[in-house]
Amino acid sequence: MLTLELVPHQGLDDAAPEEAATFGRLEVRANGRCLTQGVAHDADTLLAGPNVAGYHIAEWLLWNSWRLRWEARPEHPGRGWAFAHCLASIGESYLWPNIEIASDGVRAIVASSPTCDRAAGLYRYVGAQMAEVVAAAELEEAILGFAATVIGWLEGAGIHDTNLHRLWRDLERERQDPAAAMLRRLEARFGHDPDEAPAEAVRRGTEAERSLGANSVEELAADGGWRGVTTLPTVQELTKAAEQAGADLRVQDAARLDAEDGAPAWGAVAAWRVGVAAAGRLRRQEALDGQPISNECLAKLAGTQAATLSAPPTAQPSLSFILGAEGRAQLALRSKRETGRRFDLARLLGDRLFGHDEPLAPATRSSTYRQKAQRAFAAELLCPYLAVADFLGDDRSEERQDD
Repeated sequence: MLTLELVPHQGLDDAAPEEAATFGRLEVRANGRCLTQGVAHDADTLLAGPNVAGYHIAEWLLWNSWRLRWEARPEHPGRGWAFAHCLASIGESYLWPNIEIASDGVRAIVASSPTCDRAAGLYRYVGAQMAEVVAAAELEEAILGFAATVIGWLEGAGIHDTNLHRLWRDLERERQDPAAAMLRRLEARFGHDPDEAPAEAVRRGTEAERSLGANSVEELAADGGWRGVTTLPTVQELTKAAEQAGADLRVQDAARLDAEDGAPAWGAVAAWRVGVAAAGRLRRQEALDGQPISNECLAKLAGTQAATLSAPPTAQPSLSFILGAEGRAQLALRSKRETGRRFDLARLLGDRLFGHDEPLAPATRSSTYRQKAQRAFAAELLCPYLAVADFLGDDRSEERQDD
């Protein structure tokens, strides 16, 4: 659970009306742990948070709300990422918390760090470095709840027409309009602020959603954001790649998981736990007993031919994917190495077992919940942790690891 609270505080003189009306102690808590603990420069008493103008943080939260909720952490976070995900970047002459927020679309990590320089500033954050995980939906609720509180304080002081009010109205309109919400999510997955993504990328994305599925196209956008690009493959390009480098896959012949009590629900736990649990269920169901999985066995589980794994593709697609939701589909694997193709085929098998049934099933390099679950599934299916630990025993030598 995440809470952002503003406790009223008097004493802000010679400030803009918006600041004076919303001045208070900022307290951020995640799962019961305070992330804003610190001490003032002239006291040793531990405080739950600094005194700040709530208007500025509410404005920052609303402007960045789509990115905070939907943007996965890129491979190389830059200044643009920091401005949208790190509270310390808010500015306006206040010492904001050293908190970074990163979401995989389902769960969000809220990470805080203490102030490094013990002599710096009017307020020094002293809590331990920590990272708490909360549901991304709870993050969204906390942002909206905090902004509503600040707007209430403004209106209680007779202030009714501010930029914060306009941001609130825009966000409410976008959240209630499915098409607008879809557009904002796509922009955020790319790593762009509202209306800042290249128009061509947005156009291609919205067109592709109609034929490939909204969730899968957002996964493609997240992969672009992870790599720092905004070029999405079109339906025609994916179809051509499948024809040139792909193989047939019969969805109806692929393995399916039997119902099992106690299986972790999608989003209820960390993505890797979902993937590991599903792989374990499939291994038990298929009586694989911790044994290595041959190309023939893996291909059969996925509904394709073993030659797909042993023969490198004649042309290398930009990603691995399955195109086609029913009957005969096309499978394309990106890697030139057999081990890479095995891993990606296992990822795509897991993706189907998780219940994703859109026309496109992509295996990308981003850090969304879906991609993390895929990777965990493939790793546990092909190389189960307990089986490997038993095989190694007390011999962790390089030779044994190679075996």
